[in-house]
Amino acid sequence: MSLNRSEKEAVISDVTSLAAKAQTLVMAEYRGITVADMTKLRSNARSQGVSLSVLKNTLARRAVAGSAFEVAADQMTGPLIYGFSVDAVAAARVVADFAKTNDKLVIRGGAYGGKALDVKGVKQLASIPSKEVLLAQLCGLLMSPMSRTAVVLGALAAKKGEVAAA
Repeated sequence: MSLNRSEKEAVISDVTSLAAKAQTLVMAEYRGITVADMTKLRSNARSQGVSLSVLKNTLARRAVAGSAFEVAADQMTGPLIYGFSVDAVAAARVVADFAKTNDKLVIRGGAYGGKALDVKGVKQLASIPSKEVLLAQLCGLLMSPMSRTAVVLGALAAKKGEVAAA
């Protein structure tokens, strides 16, 4: 079913507002995916704050024109699902994780920070740990020298206690 002009303008304005808020765009070819799998992908994406949309490529190109995602306009060919996310890695992680379990979803590319990403770039972006994990790793690194110093001082105190008892 084709869209009339006002419906096309509404789609373009919706996608333009998504692109204005988002940091990352990931595109994947969805040919051959069952409705049940697509529903599972969409619910997983929604729970992680990713907006997934199946759009006409011409409308998607018009919507991202003038934004940081315009660099990916040449990759917008074929039946694509577009994932926009405010979190820098959420869209890439959702699509890459789903593509691992479903071989019919093929990652085509994306954009992040005004730069076009190829398949390898999207997978690398998806492999970055979440913000919470990175903060936990940072705290562990900061606490490591202090805990090592405490262990050494405890061992010295125990050794002096043994020497004084003997």
